[in-house]
Parts: sequence; C-alpha cells; structure tokens
Amino acid sequence: MVSLEHYQFLESFKRKRIRLTTKGSTFEGVVQRINLNKTIILEDVVEVQSNSRFLGAKLFFGQEILNIEFTSSSNRDLLGDEDHEKVGQLSLAEYQPYRSTLLGDGDGDDEEDEQFVNYMVVDEFHEKFGPALMHIRKQRVIGLGLDGVGAFQNERLCWLQVATKNKVYLFDILLLGARAFRNGLSNILGSENILKVMHDCRRISGCLMVQFGVKLTNVFDTQVADVMHFYTETGGFLPTRVSTLQEVITGHLKMPLYRLSSLNIKDQLCREDKEVWYIRPCPAPLLKVMALSVIHLQPLRLMLLDALMSDYTSLVDTYLKTGQENPLCTLDFGKTGLELPQELREIEVIKCDRRKWAVDHYNITEDGLLDRYNVKPTSEPDSEIREQPEILDSSLDAAEKCPCPAEKSTLRGGSVPDKDVTTMPNIGRGFVLPAPVVPFRENALLQKSTAETGPVSIMGGVAQNGACSVPVMGRGLFNRSL
Repeated sequence: MVSLEHYQFLESFKRKRIRLTTKGSTFEGVVQRINLNKTIILEDVVEVQSNSRFLGAKLFFGQEILNIEFTSSSNRDLLGDEDHEKVGQLSLAEYQPYRSTLLGDGDGDDEEDEQFVNYMVVDEFHEKFGPALMHIRKQRVIGLGLDGVGAFQNERLCWLQVATKNKVYLFDILLLGARAFRNGLSNILGSENILKVMHDCRRISGCLMVQFGVKLTNVFDTQVADVMHFYTETGGFLPTRVSTLQEVITGHLKMPLYRLSSLNIKDQLCREDKEVWYIRPCPAPLLKVMALSVIHLQPLRLMLLDALMSDYTSLVDTYLKTGQENPLCTLDFGKTGLELPQELREIEVIKCDRRKWAVDHYNITEDGLLDRYNVKPTSEPDSEIREQPEILDSSLDAAEKCPCPAEKSTLRGGSVPDKDVTTMPNIGRGFVLPAPVVPFRENALLQKSTAETGPVSIMGGVAQNGACSVPVMGRGLFNRSL
C-alpha cells in the first residue's frame, strides 16, 4: 500500500527542471506532476536534438523512459528555491517543547514522528486528497483552522488547516473549490465521532455555513474554555475580553512569546494584507505559518480540560483523605447518610476566597468585569480598591452573602493569600508545566469581541451544537490516546 511519505517524495520533484531520455529522443522540461502509475507530465518542454519547443504540457509513459537526470539549473533550485515547496517539517523541540512532558514518551511511533510534525499542501484530488482524508477519518481529535479574504461570514475561504498528532494538512480551497467538501470534507467537519478543536469557532462555522452549507458539530473551543477557567479561578467574575490564541497558549502551555512570533505574523497579515492568501504558488514561509497556527490546539485542549476539572479532582482527593486518615469518622454520615458533607461545602469557601483575591488584583469595570490583562500594582492594593467604592459594593454583593467561615479551607491552595503574593489561588492537582523563559506581557493589546454568541451546551468539557453519540469526557491529561 502506498504511504503518505511516497506522495511527499513525489511532490518534492515538482517545479524542477529535468532531462528525460526516451527510446527515440531526449527532452528537457519542468516537472508538473509525477503520477503513481509511472507517468510524468512536463511543461515548457524542449527537444534537445532539434531545439524545438512544445506548446503546453507533454505526457511521458514509464515504459518509454530510459533515463532521467536533473539539469544544472534544477540543482540550484534544490538548494535555494523554497517558494514552490509544498511539504515541510516542524521540529517538536523548537515548536512543541511541552509535548514530552504533557503526552509522555509516545506510544511506539517511529523516531521521526517523535521529532517532527510534517505538513503538506493538498491542492489536487488525484493523488493527495484521498490519502489525506483517509488519515483524518481515523482520528478521534483534530485541530482546525482557516484563512481567507474578507470579514467574518462574508470571508472568502482560501485555506483550511487540519492538524492530527504528527501531520498538518493544508487544503487549498481556492483551487479545490466546493468539490473538496462534497468529496468528504463536509462529512468530517459534521461528524459527531471526530472532535474538532479550534480557537473561536464563530468565524469558522459562519464561513463554512454561508459558503458551503457545512454545519460544524462536536467542537471544543479553546477560547470558550479559557473564559470558563478564568470564571472559575476568580470565583465567578468574567473578563473584559476574550483571549487571543497566543495568550491562551502562553498562559496554559507556558510557551514563551518569542516562540509564537509566527502567530503574530499571521495576525498582522490578516489585518494589513489579507490578499496574501490569494498568492499561488503559496510562499513556503506562509505555509509554515499556517501549519504553526494549528499544532498547539490538541495539546491546549488537554491542558484546559485538566484545568477545568481541577476543582472536581480536589474534592475527590478530600473524600479519599477523609476515609484513609480517619476511617472511624466515615461511620457518622448523619441521619440519612445523604446530607451534604463538610468536604463538599469547602467549594463555597474557595469561591469566596477567589473573589476577594480577584478584586484585590484586577481592575473592575463599570459592567462588573475584570480587566485580566491590566493587573493592579501589588504595593498598595488597599488604596486602589478605595478608588472604586461603588463598583466594589455591587461586585462584592454576592461574596458578602456567601457563608464563609473564619477558618481556612482544608483544600490545597484554598486559603486567602497574603497581600504580597501575586499567585492565583487554585485548588486541584492541575497539571503544571515549566514557566516560560520570557515572562508573559500583561499589557497585551486589548481586543474587544463584538460578535454575540448563543447558548452553549457543555458535556464533559466539550461544547457541542447537538447531541454527541461519543462524548469526550474526563480529565484531559489522561486522554493520551486522543
């Protein structure tokens, strides 16, 4: 059976000038395509003996070819011309340094797969489209992204990126057209058995629905999960704005900003020169930028799931600790044995502590939202709180009514931190990655989201449009097979 590596090898010969010798003559031309049925299509063909030039493309069959060699100009292309390359590799050590810590030592894949993420352009149906879809259909979780020209739902889709564990497929929708969705992409995007991870699914779902009638289902949105995590960590406060993909990656995967420069380049292109997505053949650096924009989505989902489940796992730990350290006390469960135990009441204490911490460390807007990227100075928190008495009175109304006992919580990290401590109080055995080399910029550019979102149903941390026959649930850290 022909593997994807064979297609990538044949793809590397495209746009190279070769000299082809047949039984009757010798020709020079530029490779347009090399097919698996041992045929070669050349363009700009010249017969060497007569120096006559052929118009259009010329087809050569394998049985009549005696020899093939590169010309001197082609050798220079191999060394320096990268604009026509449609395959590439991304080093895991450089672009996913967290991977070994998050996913472990791997599951028996070959050494190359453990060191690189391969990406390739899918711009024709004959050879690459079918094998790409076959590989994607075998996945349970994929990363999804798109790029185009226009604004929101009126955007013209040019590229669709699909990321698996070790591969990224860049579908050239500008060339493939609607036929790509009729031939299988729409089934994948609408499948309830394949979880699609993306950042801000509003743009992608609107574009696909308006242009191609494709309805996305079974979606995990990292932007929504990040807001939910912030809501939990601050005891019920919402942020003033949603986070960019760079900010979520930096905050949860502890990636230093200098390693996310490609995402900044992509954002700048989208703002200043969107028509760059029309360029064909697409420059190799732009292909790399598109691949880098989706390789973090699957690991990010695992980290966010683990963070969202941290309160639950901590309460389970408290249950275990109670039964193991003092088993005699478990005999006294009250009159019916179903009364809410003190261990579960601790979550209210933690919520009150978190709200107080959030008010001390973030500025609050008139709408009662927290400015998460504009942290208060830690030197004089009390004076800054007094500057907003009316806002604080309304914001702390729920916290004052919360039955918080004077004693500290027994859950880990549940006590109120000292004023000179700036770390977020957190409970649970959330997975911790090493801190980034470069500190996160708190004064990141503010961006307000003007689009309104409808209600989102949650099932085990997975946001879905409808019922899912195979919901993905549980702690993300342990879903290594996904």
